[in-house]
Amino acid sequence: MRSDLGPAVANPPMPRSSVPHILLVNPWIHDFAAYDFWAAPLGLFTLGGILRDHGARVSFIDCLDRFHPLQTKPPIPGQRCGRGPYLKTIIPKPAGLADIPRNYCRYGISPEWLRHDLTTMPTPDLVLVTSLMTYWYPGVRETIQAIKTVLPHVPLVLGGIYATLCSEHAERHCGADHVLSGPGEGAILPLAARLTGWSPTPHHDPADLDTLPRPALDLAHHLAHVPLLTSRGCPFQCAYCASHHLQPNCLRRSPAAVVDEIIHWHRSHGVTDFAFYDDALLVDAENHIVPILDGVLAAGITVRFHTPNALHIRNITRPVAELMRRAGFHTIRLGLETTAFEGRQAMDRKVTEAEFLRAVGYLRAAGFPADQVGAYLLAGLPDQDIAAVETSIAVVKAAGVTPVIAHYTPIPHTAMWPAAVAASRYDLAADPIFTNNAIFPCQSERFSWEVLTRLKQLASRHA
Repeated sequence: MRSDLGPAVANPPMPRSSVPHILLVNPWIHDFAAYDFWAAPLGLFTLGGILRDHGARVSFIDCLDRFHPLQTKPPIPGQRCGRGPYLKTIIPKPAGLADIPRNYCRYGISPEWLRHDLTTMPTPDLVLVTSLMTYWYPGVRETIQAIKTVLPHVPLVLGGIYATLCSEHAERHCGADHVLSGPGEGAILPLAARLTGWSPTPHHDPADLDTLPRPALDLAHHLAHVPLLTSRGCPFQCAYCASHHLQPNCLRRSPAAVVDEIIHWHRSHGVTDFAFYDDALLVDAENHIVPILDGVLAAGITVRFHTPNALHIRNITRPVAELMRRAGFHTIRLGLETTAFEGRQAMDRKVTEAEFLRAVGYLRAAGFPADQVGAYLLAGLPDQDIAAVETSIAVVKAAGVTPVIAHYTPIPHTAMWPAAVAASRYDLAADPIFTNNAIFPCQSERFSWEVLTRLKQLASRHA
């Protein structure tokens, strides 16, 4: 976390007896493609929960809102189990990407709706904007510009993944008054005190996840799904992943606290779909996920669980697979990445061929059909042969599950970053826009739509 928050803002701080109004904003996405695969700004909602629990008034604007009240038409069809397509508007492509043969879009609500939301609420005393993918920063920048047009004198802080991985770039290019790098749970109350004069006494411990209040998810217009984070950090340090940089310490919630949260959102808000955001959900299964799922079953509730962040394959045993099936797991993604098992040591050490086949056998025996079990396969790695991806697709399909192509994103602070920079036809270090995984940035040749189409066709269950 950056300790220097910069100079004080021009407007005077609030009296210490005042309770601030703090606005949370989830920004637009600018990209060639985007879809709501159980996406939610959980970190932002967590900070909102902490602020509200300490007495602040908290509001939320979601620039990606698929259920915005100003929508005169029903949400775009295609929603499944809490997922669904965003609204989108074609916009000009960024400099340097004009040759990509795809439309570039702003995903989310219209600028007019954002302005309406900003002008019809009481003026906030502080605005917190989050960020996710590094190459989505143009959407973050446009969001901040729109907010500053309406609220020019309100201090605005940018945090999140992009702000942490590319803090210097964010400070130069995004227009925020302050950039907060690193986890925000311990920083948010001192930050609010610094910028508003409000100084509550903290009654939570960021190192004890059970002391954190529930995320302020109820601020959303509609809860199509609820994100769950039962742990922080990951014991693995895969070469392509920045989890260890974003969350250096491994922390875990108690199973009882997780079960209580699931029951709360299901019974109080009617939520059926839950997406686990953990990086290592099944690690130490007997002491963590097993008692969680046992608690869900004991509560007698019917829910669906989804794992968009992938599961570690070697932790799937026969009893765990059977318990997952009984508890309501619906969408399973396995962190396979490649079937070149003999040469993957430099990338990760997560799984062997025997472990993969054994885990798939357990899941299929437990009753999971092939279309509910997908194995992520990385495509677009530095110097990767496309034929190797094709081979991996064939191996996964032969095992009886669904290949899911995951485009590799070059990420700063990872072990693979130098190789990505060396292999790319773009200057990745100069601008995060070039790390967009949709353009296969680590191919030395120009983007090939034909290659991507062929991989998608091969991955199709009917191909």
